[in-house]
Amino acid sequence: MFDLDKWQEIFNTISKNKLRTLLTGFSVAWGIFMLVILLGSGYGLENGVKREFEGDAVNYLSISRGVTSKAYKGMKPGRRVEFKNEDKDLLSDFDKLSHTSTRTRVDRISTISYGSEYGTFETFAILPDYKYVEAAEMISGRFLNQIDVEDYRKSVVLGRLVYEALFKNNEPAVEKYVKISGVMFKVVGVFNDPGSDRDLLRAYIPISTAQRVFNMGNSINSILLNFDGVDADESQKIVQEVKQRLSDKHKFDPEDRRAIFIFNSIENYQKFMNLFAGIRLFIWIIGVGTIISGIVGVSNIMMIVVKERTKEIGIRKALGATPFSIVSLVLQESVLITAFAGYIGLVLGVGLLELVSKFLPASAYFANPEINMNVAIIATVLLVVSGAIAGYVPARKAASVKPVIALRDE
Repeated sequence: MFDLDKWQEIFNTISKNKLRTLLTGFSVAWGIFMLVILLGSGYGLENGVKREFEGDAVNYLSISRGVTSKAYKGMKPGRRVEFKNEDKDLLSDFDKLSHTSTRTRVDRISTISYGSEYGTFETFAILPDYKYVEAAEMISGRFLNQIDVEDYRKSVVLGRLVYEALFKNNEPAVEKYVKISGVMFKVVGVFNDPGSDRDLLRAYIPISTAQRVFNMGNSINSILLNFDGVDADESQKIVQEVKQRLSDKHKFDPEDRRAIFIFNSIENYQKFMNLFAGIRLFIWIIGVGTIISGIVGVSNIMMIVVKERTKEIGIRKALGATPFSIVSLVLQESVLITAFAGYIGLVLGVGLLELVSKFLPASAYFANPEINMNVAIIATVLLVVSGAIAGYVPARKAASVKPVIALRDE
């Protein structure tokens, strides 16, 4: 039940000790402010790194050829491992495997032209499932399909930046023809990539067409395997199996790190997520520690308040005040100071994060510093609980004061 007299008394006590209350509240506000800033910065760092992952899937293995560095079964080191089309099929029967593709660079740099416009870009020969590795988003047209591969079609998909360099004034590119290293290819689509601009400076053509048109035989550079529901430990077992299978075929030591190179995005992504989980835990420890120092200050102040009002409390008890009424009076004052100061710190922290997010350019590994609603709710609850804890000990002491002793107090 709302007790107006009690609240008037609390505000009267606070008004008599403005400086003391202000300094106490500042320590609590600063603790919450720093917690919000630290958490927001941690999420900004996490958002920035996640944005770097957006351009690629986080559930694939990329296997690239290399040069052997160890002798193996009578074979000398220094041999180049050559992948062929059939090597993809050798790795196509793993459990939870969702998509397989290959990727081969046609030229170090390819000249692509349309009319009088031209530029130098990367051209890769791929299979249709490669879009799941790059997480490509089609702006217009379609991605390469299986018919393009089976019929050796001279089809090409352009990255957005390639399209913008060759086609001026938003001219549609689909169904138009571009020349790649002197060979005409029909544009079937334009794609965007949520990651870096590097991937948008590429053009993709069917692997079968590239091997025939550019005299590549059946050679491929890399094999890519996408998985569903595979964790880091499982991915490590798959990596070992991949090494063993390719070792048996190409005759190299499975432990030779230079023979083939395997990029494990599943493990890398999990490492980053574990790192950020650790950072968040560390931030909470630092932030809560800062808040606790403020709460200790509140508790000390409330001890002083109780000491100053010993006679008053004795008179209240002599007139029939219950221990609960005494405890609630002290607790209410403690919670009020803590909650109000903490709310100010929370608002200032969130406001600063919004300001930084709006005006600070996003860097490669920092973007959109923020805290979510759940964290704000947790911080608010933490404030109320902390205020109650800060006031409980002084409140219990006040409630245990005997009227006779209190009235004798000087």
